[in-house]
Amino acid sequence: MKKIKINGGKELKGTIKISGAKNSAVALVPASLLSDGIVTIDNIPNISDIDALNEILEYLGAKVTRIDNRMIIDQKNLKNKEIPEAKAKKLRASYYFMSALLGKYKHVEMYFPGGCSIGARPIDQTLKGFRALGADVLEEGNKFIIDAKELKGNEVSLDMPSVGATINTILVAVKAKGVTTILNAAKEPEIVNVATFLNNMGAKITGAGTSEIKIVGVDKLGDGFAEVIPDRIEAGTYVLAGALMGNELKIENIIPDHIEALTLKLKEMNIPIKIYDDYLIVSKCDNMKPVNIKTQGYPGFPTDLQQPMTTLLVLADGTSILEETIYENRFQNVPFLNNMGADITINGRKIYVKGPKKLKGSEVTATDLRAGACLVLAGLKAEGETVINEVEHILRGYENIIEKLKNVGADISLFE
Repeated sequence: MKKIKINGGKELKGTIKISGAKNSAVALVPASLLSDGIVTIDNIPNISDIDALNEILEYLGAKVTRIDNRMIIDQKNLKNKEIPEAKAKKLRASYYFMSALLGKYKHVEMYFPGGCSIGARPIDQTLKGFRALGADVLEEGNKFIIDAKELKGNEVSLDMPSVGATINTILVAVKAKGVTTILNAAKEPEIVNVATFLNNMGAKITGAGTSEIKIVGVDKLGDGFAEVIPDRIEAGTYVLAGALMGNELKIENIIPDHIEALTLKLKEMNIPIKIYDDYLIVSKCDNMKPVNIKTQGYPGFPTDLQQPMTTLLVLADGTSILEETIYENRFQNVPFLNNMGADITINGRKIYVKGPKKLKGSEVTATDLRAGACLVLAGLKAEGETVINEVEHILRGYENIIEKLKNVGADISLFE
């Protein structure tokens, strides 16, 4: 098992370029199956989640060519067959294949998706969308068999604005007969990225990025092209690194609006941050103010930055309150931060972070992707050596994280 070793306390100076968004790429790749031709996706991040999707594509008979950060997918020999559990459970996003195959063939068989253990992640809202469009869902243990004699457009009112359910409903509706309207849709930029990609192939989707999305079904989708948007969570993670240890650290290839919920909180904390059209410059601050944060769907504060943000709150002068409203098991990083010197109390869906506290290097474990990012940040700040176990979680979602941090002055390495 790979580990990350960090000798903390090193100043971060220079430039970090943000990669394509993981949460967008892992939806765009399965969405490509709806094409009846060849699609090209640019700015694909080089992460293990993409490797897992690549494996499923090739298993289904697609021809995949990867050149640097470009992926070319040829669907001409695609076959609709059961996706085995071993492949489906590698990542949560495998369930986008469920909706893409159902939308294309009106039949799909696959197992419940995997991903990080951060709490209950049911797919009931996705299944609600499938059923509303005419599909029958049979659950056999951990396996789903989903069949539709015909997919017909309908109104789908989501109980919560779920990103996955919104994208999955879009993918099934694109080739359904008639009009589908998704109410209480999620508004995340990744959804806009997917809808734009499908429209480029001939789909008729309007309203992506708002709470009401309309899809007029079409018979066929042609060749397509997409460029993955910059990763707002990766950007936020490195902005936080700059707030901890930066000296005019430049974070480039960003869309500032996508991380505004974070940058507004950092300004409230007294962090020096200068924002430009497609980059920002951030430096550390020695007298940070405490803040209160509540995670919400976009454009609110993202749940994926909650754990990385906790590291910064440890250093604020006073008590910060952070409330997690999306996942109930997203505080697995807290015991490790406390072992490093933090003073954090968990109370239900809230944590109380008392600061400022000095962090000391320790041996810790990345229990999930964003908990791992939190501990990398803690290691960068801590006195002494930090060793992070189970870093495969981190490598799932951050392209070249070791090289990017090394290049700006961090003492960080990957070893087995």
